[in-house]
Amino acid sequence: MNTHNIDLPAWLEIVVIPILNIMVALFFAGLIMLAIGVNPIEAVGIMLNGAFGYDEGIGYTLYYTTNFIFTGLAVAVAFHANLFNIGGEGQAYIGGLGVGLVFLALDQYLPALLLIPIGIFAAGLFGAAWAFIPAWLQAYRGSHIVITTIMFNFIASSLMVYLLVNVLIKPGQMAPETRRFSEATWMPFMHEFLGGFGFEITRTPLNLSFFFALLCCVLVWIYIWRTRWGYDLRTAGQSEDAAKYAGIKPRKVIISAMCISGALAGFVAVNAIMGEQHRVLMNFQAGYGFAGIAVSLMGRNHPVGIILASLLFGMLYQGGSELAFEIPKITSEMVVAIQGLIILFSGALALLFRPWVVRVYLKFKPLTAQHV
Repeated sequence: MNTHNIDLPAWLEIVVIPILNIMVALFFAGLIMLAIGVNPIEAVGIMLNGAFGYDEGIGYTLYYTTNFIFTGLAVAVAFHANLFNIGGEGQAYIGGLGVGLVFLALDQYLPALLLIPIGIFAAGLFGAAWAFIPAWLQAYRGSHIVITTIMFNFIASSLMVYLLVNVLIKPGQMAPETRRFSEATWMPFMHEFLGGFGFEITRTPLNLSFFFALLCCVLVWIYIWRTRWGYDLRTAGQSEDAAKYAGIKPRKVIISAMCISGALAGFVAVNAIMGEQHRVLMNFQAGYGFAGIAVSLMGRNHPVGIILASLLFGMLYQGGSELAFEIPKITSEMVVAIQGLIILFSGALALLFRPWVVRVYLKFKPLTAQHV
C-alpha cells in the first residue's frame, strides 16, 4: 500500500508522529545512560524537574523556547515555498547587528516607547536583507538556496567578528562587544511584568519577547493558510508549473518567502539582545538557527507543532544543564548527543513511523476515505 499520498489529520501529523519519534530517541538515549551506569528514569526526572520543577527553571526553559520558535518559524515559512533555508544562524546574527546599530545611534535620544519597536523592526529588516541576497540568487541566477544560505552563515560570522573587533567595540575594553545599551532599549523582563500584577517570580532572562514569539506564530498561521499570499506561497512550493499556470510568479514567491523567513530568524536578536544581553556580542545566536531546522521538521512546519517542539528543545537545554550538574557521569557533550538523537529521529527519520500510523488510522476509517 502506498501511504505517501494519504493525508492524515493534523493531530496525527503534528502531535502523534513527533511523539513517537521522540520516544524512540529517548529510548536509545536511555541505552547510552545504562551503558555508563546511570539510571535513565532518574535522569529523565532530573531533566523534567530542572526544566519545569521551579519558577527559575521554567523561566530559562521558556527563554530558550522563544529563540527556537523564531528560528523554527523561519525554516517553516521557507519550507512551504519548497525552500530549505539553512541560513537562520547568519540571519539571526545580522539581525543583531541591525539592533546594535540603531541602538548605538539612538538610545540616548529616544524613549522606550519608540526604541523598542524600532529595535524589533531593525532586527527583522536586517535579517530579511541578509536572506534577500540568496533568494535573489536562487530566483534570478539559479543558485541553490541551501548552498548560498550556508555560505552566508560564514560570511555573517566573519563580518560580525570584524565589526565587533575593529568598529563597534567599546573603546578601552578587550572583549569584542559593543557598549551596554540604555535601559530604554530593554525588553521588559517577565518577572518585572508579572510583578506589576502582583505575581512574584524569580528573575530570569525570560522577557516579553516570549509573547511576541507567540504573536508571530499566529501571524504566520494567518499568512500561510488564510491569505492569498500564503496560497501563492504554498502553490509555488507544491508545483512551480501549476503556479505559473495560475498566474503566480514563482520568483516573487521565492524572494518574499525568504525575506519573511530571514526576518523571523532576525527576531532572535529581540530576545537575546534586547531581552537579555543588552549589547551585541560574539555568537549571541548560539546555534539557534541550526536547531530551528529540527524544530520546524519536528513541528511539521506548523506553528502549533513548532511551539511544542520549541518547548521540548527548551526543556532539553535547561534540563540538560541541570542533568549535567546533578550527575557528573553525564557531561554536557552527552546532553548534546541526546539532542542529536532527537534531531536524527525527528529530522532525518521524521517519516519513519508514518506508514504504520497511516495503516492504523485507515483501519478506523471507511473504505471511501482511503485515497490510495
